[in-house]
Amino acid sequence: MAIETRLPRVEIEFCTGCKWHLRAGWMAQELLLTFGNTIGELALIPGKSATFIVRVNGEVVFDRKDHGRFPEMKEVKQLVRGIIAPEMGLGHSDSAVKSAQTSDSQPVAPVTATTSAPVPALVSTSETAQQHEQAKSTSSRTVDPDDEDSTAHPFDCKTCL
Repeated sequence: MAIETRLPRVEIEFCTGCKWHLRAGWMAQELLLTFGNTIGELALIPGKSATFIVRVNGEVVFDRKDHGRFPEMKEVKQLVRGIIAPEMGLGHSDSAVKSAQTSDSQPVAPVTATTSAPVPALVSTSETAQQHEQAKSTSSRTVDPDDEDSTAHPFDCKTCL
């Protein structure tokens, strides 16, 4: 009887009220492209309360609230790789580490950025400003955090924080 080995499960939990669907989906796509069949499962988990957490096999590898920022994709790849495939190279995502190692001949910790990359806007600036103004004018109403269709919540992210 053969023992079946399970491949790792990666989870990305994100706040639906903050509209972080695209960021979570993009990150999932990048992880699948990088790790391919090394990942057994990749789950997108809708959450609340300004949540953006990346887990591998149930272990938190990055929590936006703990770091006060979103993770860089390079950083997430390095963190996930460290758990599921430590021997795997990441190409250009490892280039800063490899070049530093060859010049000094001493191990160097992975470089991580302190700011997140900008996410392209899906609507025009004036449209976004109008939506924020509309949200401000309606934010005095009682908002049910479980109601995904609430008109006051989508553009007032302070509700989640």
